[in-house]
Amino acid sequence: MPLKRLLQPVYAPPLRRARLWAEYRAEQRRIRAEVLNTRGQGRPVKIIIGAGQTRYAGWIATDIPAFDIRREGHWRRLFPPAGIDRMLAEHVFEHLTAAQFSGFLATARDYLAADGRIRIAVPDGNHPSPEYINSVRPGGSGAGADDHKMLYTQEIISQLITAQGYDFALLEAFDAKGAFHSQPWSADDGFVSRSSAHDQRNSDGVLRYTSLLVDCWLP
Repeated sequence: MPLKRLLQPVYAPPLRRARLWAEYRAEQRRIRAEVLNTRGQGRPVKIIIGAGQTRYAGWIATDIPAFDIRREGHWRRLFPPAGIDRMLAEHVFEHLTAAQFSGFLATARDYLAADGRIRIAVPDGNHPSPEYINSVRPGGSGAGADDHKMLYTQEIISQLITAQGYDFALLEAFDAKGAFHSQPWSADDGFVSRSSAHDQRNSDGVLRYTSLLVDCWLP
């Protein structure tokens, strides 16, 4: 057996860890540089949390592991106090517990600008469709649902937001009786693709897929 193959189990894991560490720090440097550059140009700092492959003009994409919202040290490293004008989290918080969501709101308070806003979109636990609920519930049949920790309703999320001292507006939501309520919202504050007007599954006017869509801000 070639010596290289023989030694691979020994040197491969450290090399992989070193490569991942280098990628992690490079991504943090990229985020920090974009934040500083945006602030230096006098433009609002807008970040996408849990962006994955999502990219919007004028927005800074972030994702784990470089920015883990559960780690206060990441916030300190990447953002100045009161330095974020807009935060967008589309279908992120269903992957966290209610306690972790509350922890996010508590930490974000120190980094949100005085007139800043956080836009949150999560699966809507009051959606009247059984197929929808079965798809998005924790352990459900939909993509990623095996990792879902919470199924939020407007009642649950409102309580969690107000408990952390935020004001809020429900932009799109079903109520407990299955009636849909919405008010106009601007994509400038965060585009949400899984929404009543923008999800292609609703193109015929039937609301097959929507999100519980909320804005919150500090009073």
